[in-house]
Amino acid sequence: MTEQGFSVAEIDTARPHPARMYDFYLGGKDNYEVDREAAQRVIDLAPQIVPMARANRAFMHRAVRFLAEKGIRQIIDIGTGIPTAPNTHQVAHEVSPEVRVAYVDNDPIVATHAGAHLLDAGNTGFFLGDLRDPESILGHPTIGELIDFDQPIGLMLVAILHFIRDDEDPAGLVAAYCDALPAGSYLVLSHGTNDFHQTDAKSSQARDVYRDRGATATLNLRSYEQVLGFFRDLELVEPGLVQPPLWHHEGPEPTTEELARIGFYSGVGIKR
Repeated sequence: MTEQGFSVAEIDTARPHPARMYDFYLGGKDNYEVDREAAQRVIDLAPQIVPMARANRAFMHRAVRFLAEKGIRQIIDIGTGIPTAPNTHQVAHEVSPEVRVAYVDNDPIVATHAGAHLLDAGNTGFFLGDLRDPESILGHPTIGELIDFDQPIGLMLVAILHFIRDDEDPAGLVAAYCDALPAGSYLVLSHGTNDFHQTDAKSSQARDVYRDRGATATLNLRSYEQVLGFFRDLELVEPGLVQPPLWHHEGPEPTTEELARIGFYSGVGIKR
């Protein structure tokens, strides 16, 4: 199943989009020249953005596998981004093909790739939606077909909340989604931060690229306490709110030098 009612004409190729810039950081090819120019400008100013994006993606894979191994059989992935294999359902289906995944994104270019990459297996669906409208997303027919709110759900908000301004009440938005989840559900969240980098002219310029190039969203980096607040009454799964490579890391322990390049927090919380 997929969303109807959009067309390629709705894709804005005049301004860089965070999802397409993120695709470029990951080495993808589903982006436009305007996205590549803006993303390369960010890389030139803050080269750590590439290992950050890849560490965040690896965290997403581990978190999805964790959910599936904990028995979660339905996931809402908001801010899906450009499909980059393995996607949420592919990781989950390695554990159980019964996992149902509802993908949501606000960029029509994601929709153009949904049929080939996000809907290539059963138990998946995609629709266009905006994180800032919980009622519309939670009440969407695709959610109704795939998600049973009487059973535990995995809610994924990976690398999306830092595109929500403070005056748009990101904490209130997270609370609205979590309030709709039944007990036993999980929140998977990651968020950009300046806590591990000294703010200098270059890092400020890199952040300003999202605004100065007319990107469709601005970057709002937040502190540990601010990101922790998004989990509100949820119980954080060990090891708590940490940099992505430290969350259930696999392989060698990340070095101090490697961690110094990762300006992200990541965590998973359970609703009791």
